[in-house]
Amino acid sequence: MATPLTAARVLAALKAEGVTVVEVGSWRTHNRSGHGAWGPVAGVVVHHTVTSGTAASVAICRDGYSGLPGPLCHGVIDKRGVVHLVGWGRANHAGSGDGDVLRAVIAEKPLPAPNENDTDGNARFYGFECVNLGDGKDPWPAVQLEAMVRASAALCRAHGWSAASVIGHKEWTNTKSDPRGFTMADFRARVAARLRKAPGAGTSTPTPTDPSQEDTVPNPSMLNESNATDVELPSGEWVGLAFADPVVHSGPRLHNTLVHISLDENSPDDALVEGRFYLTDTSGKNPSAFQTITRHGGGGHQFALSGTVPAGKHLRFQLRVKTSDATPVTLLHRTATGPYWATT
Repeated sequence: MATPLTAARVLAALKAEGVTVVEVGSWRTHNRSGHGAWGPVAGVVVHHTVTSGTAASVAICRDGYSGLPGPLCHGVIDKRGVVHLVGWGRANHAGSGDGDVLRAVIAEKPLPAPNENDTDGNARFYGFECVNLGDGKDPWPAVQLEAMVRASAALCRAHGWSAASVIGHKEWTNTKSDPRGFTMADFRARVAARLRKAPGAGTSTPTPTDPSQEDTVPNPSMLNESNATDVELPSGEWVGLAFADPVVHSGPRLHNTLVHISLDENSPDDALVEGRFYLTDTSGKNPSAFQTITRHGGGGHQFALSGTVPAGKHLRFQLRVKTSDATPVTLLHRTATGPYWATT
């Protein structure tokens, strides 16, 4: 692992690699200082934003949203291949992930499949959010992928890391699916090829003259629902959490949803806490596409999901708490927050 680069050094490294950079506001001092460690760092995490449009994507990644303050990464890479620096220092991008994955990254060895979320990734990784809907259909322009490769290579070169130090968010935690639309194996191969060249070798990333794909998408709407009614959770039983109503989102809709729950702090430390996002039809029947996230102990826990709710489907959330002595646990509060976009 290594001491994080200074803002001046990362800016110089990106430009030396031939990347077009935009400095957004006071990015050099915009961070989550005081909310956890920053460094030593071990690598780079690549994300997709689940958004469209440069302006909206940069704004969300810089400022965050209710329940998840910004910055949500260090740089936003748009579809024109421009890197927008939005923060430097600790950022809310990687979240909790698998310590075995971190050890593999440090050793630059093949990655194990993540199956635990026991390690703070925000302290250990740089993060790039790359503008893409993440639905497997939204294209990745060649100029954008090249900028992503160069930005990742710039940080690796500055630290003397190999391409094995670049991972996808889905390789860090089993709660995420990004980036979607290309394989990380192919991406690392491109980073490795880039590192075999001299810094900045080849032409710099071009900028298309037609920005229509970027700047005509409306800003997102915001989900912000909460419920402070106490609920007793029987041990081992799934309980649907009501916010304004049992439905978190109705499709067709793109979303980046964060559910935060607060359990009685006297809950057993060995409690197994599971949150589950799932889809139903509009009648609430025929559940499918379950995504389960595991936490432990009492107090507050967060569960995040990004993706698309198809037309005619509802996204719902359930909670299950298992205690070793089968005693119930009290749910004190829950909120559901995050940006979403209507789709056709």
